[in-house]
Amino acid sequence: MATRPVTVSDVLRGHVVLDLESFDRIYLNGYVPLLQVGGQVVSFLTRHLGFPIPSPALLEKIGNRFRLAVRRFAAENDVPMVRFAKGERKLEVMRPHLDRLAAQGRCGVAAIGVAQEFQRVFTASTEDRDGPGAPHFRFAKADRRVIAYYFYVVDEAFGPAFVKVCAYFPYPIKIWLNGHEYAKRAAAAAGIAFTPLANGFAATEDPAGLQEVCARLGAGAVRVFCERWWSRLPLPLTEADRAAGYWWEISMRQVEVSRTLVCDAPRQARAFFEALCVDNLDLGRPDDMQVVFARRVRTDPVGGYRTRLLRSGDEVTLNAYFRHSRVKSYLKEGRAFRIETVVNDPGDLGLPRRLAHLDELFVRARDVNRRMVDTFRVGQGCVLASPAFERVARPSVQDGRRAPAL
Repeated sequence: MATRPVTVSDVLRGHVVLDLESFDRIYLNGYVPLLQVGGQVVSFLTRHLGFPIPSPALLEKIGNRFRLAVRRFAAENDVPMVRFAKGERKLEVMRPHLDRLAAQGRCGVAAIGVAQEFQRVFTASTEDRDGPGAPHFRFAKADRRVIAYYFYVVDEAFGPAFVKVCAYFPYPIKIWLNGHEYAKRAAAAAGIAFTPLANGFAATEDPAGLQEVCARLGAGAVRVFCERWWSRLPLPLTEADRAAGYWWEISMRQVEVSRTLVCDAPRQARAFFEALCVDNLDLGRPDDMQVVFARRVRTDPVGGYRTRLLRSGDEVTLNAYFRHSRVKSYLKEGRAFRIETVVNDPGDLGLPRRLAHLDELFVRARDVNRRMVDTFRVGQGCVLASPAFERVARPSVQDGRRAPAL
């Protein structure tokens, strides 16, 4: 006898043993607001550093000093320096170094990666002048292939993370953090017992306490992380530069907010997710995405709206795109259903990029995840997908009278 496919409503009604919302990966930019245009570079070299001529040779001198400081830091602290080859997955290369430090129960810099990458940096040109006199330099930004240092660290609060610092002016920074790793360390410190899942949680004795720990991560914790490592790592800018206003401002580059529904039976999870993918191949329609993201769109975004299924071995990910961002849904380890809002531009949720708005983004992204689950529930729970459709499609007998099919 055929059985009805397992739906989202079926799973939520009786098979979820843990429902948890948390930050996942957090990718941040660091930029110096007072070093974004050519005139500010001239002011930095003349008014701040006191040089009469804003020569690009001064920037090279600062860069060389920074590169020497990195090598000295690595030697003094017995930190390996690893040069990344083209096409290598950096985290996989650094994983043994991170695991070694974690196994020792220590926090610190596990290794320093060295890469040649394209970065937006300042270049200098000389203006032609009639007659004698000092040369006149003009500074403008351009994409150049330059050296970047990846400081892979094990942090007290966030666990594995990295801080990338470009070795060329104006020294842009990238920071990568993991919200689930933060939650695991915070839960352990609070005495909350849990069973880990790959990049998440499989079970806990205190779901409410664990959710509170996950919600605790915000802009304040990220700022503490930044200050902690700015005080420990070699940097191209000095404390004197910072006192004069030349320091990094942090903004959001990519933020992932997840909702994980852990099922009591893997069979139920896989059966329902297979049906979910089939029923939602057209999920990325404009009306659906505007409802999920709670944002009106008067003109279609570049690339339009779309749904995409990505396969990696036996794993399938359902992606629905909205502007620069997307919502992805997939199974983790065959037992947990994860809905994840990936925000590549906070403007998609009506927010600025600055780190101060991270807490608001978490709230809005959680709402996106909730509306996505509601959309799945409605889409799979309609009458056409239930036994009611079979009942109205067949003749019936009531009070001895035969009624034809609808």
